[in-house]
Amino acid sequence: MYEALERWFFLAMLVIVSLAFMFLLKPFAGPIFWAVAIALIFYPLREVLSRKLGNHPNLVALVTLLACLVIVVIPVLILVTSLVAEGVGLYQKIQSGEIRPSEFIDRINASFPAIEAFLGQFNIDFAELRDRVASAFIGGSQFLARQAIGFGQNTFQFFLGLALMAYLAFFLLRDGSRLVDLLILALPLGDARERLLMNKFAEVTRATVKGNLLIAIIQGALGGGIFWVLGIEAALLWGVVMAVVSLIPAIGAAIVWVPAALYLAAIGNMISAIVLTVFGVVVIGMADNVLRPILVGRDTKLPDYVVLFSTLGGIVMFGINGFVMGPLVAALFMASWGIFIREFSEVQPEEVLSQDRD
Repeated sequence: MYEALERWFFLAMLVIVSLAFMFLLKPFAGPIFWAVAIALIFYPLREVLSRKLGNHPNLVALVTLLACLVIVVIPVLILVTSLVAEGVGLYQKIQSGEIRPSEFIDRINASFPAIEAFLGQFNIDFAELRDRVASAFIGGSQFLARQAIGFGQNTFQFFLGLALMAYLAFFLLRDGSRLVDLLILALPLGDARERLLMNKFAEVTRATVKGNLLIAIIQGALGGGIFWVLGIEAALLWGVVMAVVSLIPAIGAAIVWVPAALYLAAIGNMISAIVLTVFGVVVIGMADNVLRPILVGRDTKLPDYVVLFSTLGGIVMFGINGFVMGPLVAALFMASWGIFIREFSEVQPEEVLSQDRD
């Protein structure tokens, strides 16, 4: 009786201490998450370097981390700095009256009155919608301006987070496999289940980060490039915006290039409008429709609709990190229920899925 009491008390204390430790690490959730993602994505490179450099774990981890910084971190920093700079310039032009978002929308409405009639069928007031879109546009430019000021004021905090991420990634690259073995040994789920869930975690993290980021880079480059060719102002800014919104499946970069094409048509520049529309549908759209199922859906083994809703839900709950965390939660959910069905059901899920649909 006393031994059972000791065991339950120890387990309760273990849970409390673990929750307290997680709460302690909450302010560093972002650096920790991306350090884990970096370790998972660059682990294959770490294995290749380990075979070439021999049994030197510190050197292998350091070279792998440097490769990550050169390939990913430094270009992202340069891109973000350029985005903020162009965003500040756009905000200044709006403040000076050089750019008036509401006039752009009115010009589109004057050229395409069917839009207002169509919205009226759903009891949507076009004037109210115009004001909201203009306010959102101004708010977005104000946000970029504030980010520029905040970046200058919080430079130390930003680089502290970056340093913590790199520091933790180094140790995860060096000792990651041993940490996984310790975690599997500690968790009371059974080694087979634990390894399956760990593999699913690594698989989904690699697929969503690599796939979504690659798609974002491609769509942002294509969108910014066509904007530059057509002479649209702040092409770099809009290219980066398209890269960011392309993280949203099914909608993506169309949020940017469709209004731009309508505006070009509204001001009478029909050739540029047609070129942008065809390029957006055929090239930018196909990049999303073809690459996303291949790079994300296939590797995560998640249906497209699950990827869509889990990505949107993840972004709402976790912010920008949600484009990875959303599909990750969905994949672990489906993997856990798959284990449950296989172990506690007489009918296997493969048998149900293979049945002919009526």
